[in-house]
Amino acid sequence: MADKSSEWGGTPTMVALQRLIDVASLAPIAVARRSEMSASELHALRHLSREAIGPAELARRLGVTTAATSAVIDRLVAHGHVARRPHPTDGRRTVIQLTDEGRAEAHRQLGPMFQQLRALDASLDPHDRAVVNDFLERATAAIRSVM
Repeated sequence: MADKSSEWGGTPTMVALQRLIDVASLAPIAVARRSEMSASELHALRHLSREAIGPAELARRLGVTTAATSAVIDRLVAHGHVARRPHPTDGRRTVIQLTDEGRAEAHRQLGPMFQQLRALDASLDPHDRAVVNDFLERATAAIRSVM
């Protein structure tokens, strides 16, 4: 088996980035399993915690078909985590909105991680935060380049 560090340039930063990407891809699966949801349901809650959006937009963000997203929404509605609401300006459309129960569930599952990440961010001085932010933005752009 090839040494992963050579694939990623071998520097400690690149090895750490690979570990972050690996654990970030596994975390939603572990959290979803613990909360008896699918990873797609958990990802949907994450997107809906930011804003209410329509089913087609949710499908785009999840990277799945609208039919698959409809099934995810149905399960989340059945669990009381989201509700379908009329679109505020277009009566033919609906938006999917996180319920108080859905927000509480997302907080229960993800809150401890975000508290630790906020504390880590708060420990950075402004210069280091700028360097880390620049690196993360450019790393994100590199990853998006293959999408």
